[in-house]
Amino acid sequence: MQPSHAIGDLYFAPSRLGSERLAGAYAWQTLLVDGNIILGGSDAPVERGELMIEFYTAVSRRSISGDQTPDWHPEQAMTREQALRAFTIWPAYGAFEENELGSVTVGKWTDLTILDKDIMTIPEAEILTMKNMRTVVNGEIVYSTK
Repeated sequence: MQPSHAIGDLYFAPSRLGSERLAGAYAWQTLLVDGNIILGGSDAPVERGELMIEFYTAVSRRSISGDQTPDWHPEQAMTREQALRAFTIWPAYGAFEENELGSVTVGKWTDLTILDKDIMTIPEAEILTMKNMRTVVNGEIVYSTK
């Protein structure tokens, strides 16, 4: 699932689907409450494929400019913890690799990104302004600002 599709569809879905069917569009919270997991990702090059946009959209259900309509059901947004899982351990689980990937755990392959702000606590709009400070892939630093 690519959360950025929700903001891509935000402007045309209400007129094409109607309010009744739109209630089930991107019904992330309903899926999660029903016991499902969501495997997050990006759909580059269809969407921009930027993790901060994907995470922001998952937790805010708003466009990059902050737009939202009542028909877009903000109650279906993910919590930050759910969104973090959707981009880490849940895709590993979906690939049957949760014992090897998906969390920073001794014995697992870990790729990680160090950000300049705490994605779990900053205001939603600031998620889009976060900067990558360092990227580690397979235990090696592949990008660093220092």
